[in-house]
Amino acid sequence: MQEFEDRVAVVTGAASGIGLALCKKFAEQGCRVVLADIEAQAMAAAEAEIAALGAETLAIPCNVSDADAVEKLAQRCVDHFGAIHIACNNAGVYTGGNLWEASRGDYDWLIQVNLYGVINGIRSFIPRMLANGQECHMVNTASMAALTTSPGSGIYHMTKHAVLALSECLYHELAISAPQVGVSCLCPELFSTGIGTSERNRPAHWGDALDSESRRIFSEAVVATIAGGKDPGEPAERVLQAIAERQFYILSEDSWRDAAHTRLDDVRMARNPTLVMPEV
Repeated sequence: MQEFEDRVAVVTGAASGIGLALCKKFAEQGCRVVLADIEAQAMAAAEAEIAALGAETLAIPCNVSDADAVEKLAQRCVDHFGAIHIACNNAGVYTGGNLWEASRGDYDWLIQVNLYGVINGIRSFIPRMLANGQECHMVNTASMAALTTSPGSGIYHMTKHAVLALSECLYHELAISAPQVGVSCLCPELFSTGIGTSERNRPAHWGDALDSESRRIFSEAVVATIAGGKDPGEPAERVLQAIAERQFYILSEDSWRDAAHTRLDDVRMARNPTLVMPEV
């Protein structure tokens, strides 16, 4: 997709972090921007910021783990703007700690948001993209955690590995049946976002996080690291380039890439997993 002017771009998790940065980039390119987020107040502030850039906007509160809510989001996009050309399934959450100490609610919450948020987006956005017959593009946000493994973040790694595999399969299917629809998978390293404080949006029905020393250690480390992270405008710029070039993998170029290479070598050589902690 070389032309962004007047294209309709919808972004989930749009109120902050990479999602907000994506909205800004799309607005700067002349897109009409649909913002979706579970935090209605923060989303309203984000919409005002995007509208100030001159973009036509639409803000829709949405819990991406709810398939009906995502379906309604997609239909409202079409009803309001007539089409969906770019869909970014970007919303995500994090919780840390040892796997055996995590609650069932921890697993359910991350699977429902990080994985089913993408599944729901595929099932609602792709059919509407196919229906308009135009060149379109879907971007699914995974993480460099999709290509690596580490202690203390196992549930997060699991969901992001699944997003990457799902996206690769979607790429193959569309390449065969509908090549006008491109797919990219964004795998960012650590940026300055709010994902380290995801518990603020944890629904009550998944229960409170179980307190443990490992959870405190890893959660505090993630919050501290992200606080000094890079500008989320950087991965947003990578996304624009990937859409224009129909590039699938959007990867880090730093020590996270080196850690991913080590893991791939472990698999290729059938050796035991190597613990490599990227520099942050």
